[in-house]
Amino acid sequence: MAKKSPTPLPASPGPASPGNAATGAPPFRHLYLVDGSGFIFRAFHALPPLTRPDGTPVGAVLGFCNILLKLLDGTDCDGIAVIFDAGRKTFRNDLYPDYKAHRPEPPPELIPQFALVRQATEAFNVKGIDAANYEADDLIATYARLANEAGIQVTIVSSDKDLMQLVRDGVGMLDPIKAKPIGPAEVFEKFGVNPDKVIEVQALAGDSVDNVPGVPGIGIKTAAQLITEYGDLDTLLARAGEIKQPKRRETLLANADKARISRDLVRLKDDVPDAPDLATLARRALDRDKLLAFLSENQFRSLLQRMSNGQAPTKAETAAPRQDGAAAPQASPPTTSAGPSVAAAAATQPIDRSKYELVQDMPALERWIAQATGQGLVAIDTETTGLDSMRAELVGVSMALGPNRACYIPLAHGGSAKGGELDLGGGGERPRQIPLKDALAALKPMLADPAVLKIGHNLKYDLQILGRYGVEVTPIDDTMLISYVIEGGSHGHGMDELSSLLLGHQTIKFSEVCGTGKDQITFDRVPLDKALDYAAEDADVTFRFHQMLKPRLVAEHLVSVYETIERPLTAVVGQMEKAGVLVDRAELARLSKDFAERLVELEKGIHKVAGEAFNIGSPKQLGEVLFDRMGLKGGIKTKTGAYQTNSDVLEPLAAEGHEIAQRVLDWRQLAKLKSTYSDALVEQINPDTGRVHTSFALAATTTGRLSSTDPNLQNIPIRTEEGRKIRKAFIARKGWKLLSVDYSQIELRLVAEIAKIDTLQQAFREGTDIHALTASQVFGVPIKGMDPMVRRQAKAINFGIIYGISGFGLAQQIGVTPGEANAYIKAYLDRYAGIREYMERMKAECHQRGYVETLFGRRCHIQGANDRNMARRSFAERQAINAPIQGTAADIIKRAMVQVADRLAGTSLKAEMLLQVHDELLFEVPEKEVEETSAMVRSIMEQATRPVLELSVPLVAEAGIGSTWADAH
Repeated sequence: MAKKSPTPLPASPGPASPGNAATGAPPFRHLYLVDGSGFIFRAFHALPPLTRPDGTPVGAVLGFCNILLKLLDGTDCDGIAVIFDAGRKTFRNDLYPDYKAHRPEPPPELIPQFALVRQATEAFNVKGIDAANYEADDLIATYARLANEAGIQVTIVSSDKDLMQLVRDGVGMLDPIKAKPIGPAEVFEKFGVNPDKVIEVQALAGDSVDNVPGVPGIGIKTAAQLITEYGDLDTLLARAGEIKQPKRRETLLANADKARISRDLVRLKDDVPDAPDLATLARRALDRDKLLAFLSENQFRSLLQRMSNGQAPTKAETAAPRQDGAAAPQASPPTTSAGPSVAAAAATQPIDRSKYELVQDMPALERWIAQATGQGLVAIDTETTGLDSMRAELVGVSMALGPNRACYIPLAHGGSAKGGELDLGGGGERPRQIPLKDALAALKPMLADPAVLKIGHNLKYDLQILGRYGVEVTPIDDTMLISYVIEGGSHGHGMDELSSLLLGHQTIKFSEVCGTGKDQITFDRVPLDKALDYAAEDADVTFRFHQMLKPRLVAEHLVSVYETIERPLTAVVGQMEKAGVLVDRAELARLSKDFAERLVELEKGIHKVAGEAFNIGSPKQLGEVLFDRMGLKGGIKTKTGAYQTNSDVLEPLAAEGHEIAQRVLDWRQLAKLKSTYSDALVEQINPDTGRVHTSFALAATTTGRLSSTDPNLQNIPIRTEEGRKIRKAFIARKGWKLLSVDYSQIELRLVAEIAKIDTLQQAFREGTDIHALTASQVFGVPIKGMDPMVRRQAKAINFGIIYGISGFGLAQQIGVTPGEANAYIKAYLDRYAGIREYMERMKAECHQRGYVETLFGRRCHIQGANDRNMARRSFAERQAINAPIQGTAADIIKRAMVQVADRLAGTSLKAEMLLQVHDELLFEVPEKEVEETSAMVRSIMEQATRPVLELSVPLVAEAGIGSTWADAH
């Protein structure tokens, strides 16, 4: 935005006040007006939910604190205030009682954060202002006018469209989430008119959110056309009879009064009385003790680390109001070497992309390599032509040695992997690139040097890319996994989200450099100046993450989880993905044909029962058939007016004996198998390897489980005949076999362990049929000669308890009434009292701390444990009960994977680990080595907890061998 030089005004005996234009020397040069009320709503919806250990939601508050600190430390503001709404009722409600009348109440998770944002403002020693009977926007308009008249540059920190009418010479806006300036051009793009006509357009278009009536049928685009043609609202209404379009003419004439009242509602008052003097908005020095107390109370650890580690004073601490017209003093940012001892304060210096270096010749590259080697610590990242690590080509490498000390080494821009001079624009210059082969040869020793720690974010991908070029990277740290270990389940761990949370910085998005949709280009076509900023920023941000997060592993006693489970697993999973699994194309084609024929038959049967033909795949049409035309009971309509037809609706109908419901469920399952697997898998076979290479997400679940995508091979149903048929298409190469090894009832064993159920522990030690034992204990029947149906009911209870099953859910599973099912659950919990105690203990821990722990100390953060909504709170409590069990099982198999990989690497065995499906590992093994490999894997899996943890129940791993996955399991 353009800056307006302050204009000296005649001397005045008093400071500026809202009631009069400022006189005398302006109290500051650049005023930031923060829309506190608007920001907290936007931050709440834009940022991930976070809670304090006591369950208080604080996600929006943390976002606010990051933005405020960024403004104080990274801008030239020497005047600042945060403006709040005083209440929901204002003078506008006197003008129009329905103004904002239909706005819903704020979400329960947001309500406690309103007061906390005000506390945060006070903690940062920033002026917080509101005015009874006026909105925050009116105060902002008032101070913007006063400051503008005093020759003070004004930046309104908000993206609220209602404030865009204030934009003018010397007054701009800043979107705090996107860090994007908003000036006249952006206002015109939004409204189709210049800022001085925004009120006129809003008066016509109205605002459904605020219940501003406007003129029915006229939107922003039409309103802009009318105001551009007639100049202003009054002229338009006076000449409305001249409008040629009959409907538009009649609408304007009939709703002229609505347009006028709408203008009064949207026009901001810039003369709010009795507001604090403009001079009181001068920036004040930070009170470190007060701020640290607030950050500590709310457990904002990253900000605490920034403010409490003894770094040099920040601008926020040293800034003081100007008393004599001179510029406010500012401290220089701290300068430190970027070795392992870099302070977290240095990691949070404002990002300055102008300091990044484009490395285009060998001397420069050798200089960076030497500095990395000498320092022993470097953040790295790769840029490629795609996301498929098996096929993407390397385009460039970025490195960072400290905050703002980052570079980008382009290797294949312009589509040439050989480097050389390429014309990529830039004023006619022909940028140079180091030949890829030469650059990698220079980088290779440093990347493999055991004395240099390589840091990455989601480093698994980079290891796979560089590995395909013969480059080994070791040792490593992965900041995504460190974040995941510390706060798994509390938020996402992608770079963009973490940068916002930890640094208060919005990273450059891929779409900003490569575009979107059909116009998207690959990274090798990105001009080098844009590539430099994007790629070097990734490495820079990663380095900062490491400085902030790695020390927390020690402080929060999570080193073991990271060092023994997550970090070593990176290379193991990367190797699994590279190995892939062989798929039989012919079998998939046969299955697709079979599924298609059966779908046709099912469709005919459904149409026959319904008495008419309709699109079964259309929920709307299906709902109308079931509940309108067939008259089935239980139909529930959504907000759109269509009936719900999900499995929760259809399964009870099928249980009641409605044939059509069961047929539709069968049709859906078959259609999903066909589209997701038998059809899609053929397209996902890598043409170079002939295999399917799934991608495992290492930091996606709350409990530590891996998840599989592109394709998801963990979700193939195995309890149905059709699902098992899909596994027949996964085969071993000639002369090899597939070996499947999975844990037997591991979660039930862990229930016995964690809940300390002596009876169950003893049963597992003796090899007793656990489901028969439960049936005997709960139903009072002897194990010998037990009815299989009774055992099945006990099995459903055993597994259901792990997931917090309700009486209704159990009743559906075992075909009894909800009352009977609740009686079974009560009998079960009475018999195994330790489970009830465990459940209550986990719920209490979750309510108090916001997370529960596995036996290995992994923290599983649970969202919603203290939610006011009972359904969400109950769901969170069920998660809290299950997470330590499922999470411990995940930890155990991850430990086993690392140990198996290490053992295979130390032997002559040629087996390859292909897949992990929760409690199962799948290997491809030469036929002659199957028995030896099976015995070795089973032994490791059964001892995987040792020496860290000795369980009172044995772990049992069972192996299966076959030419197909179905045969092996």
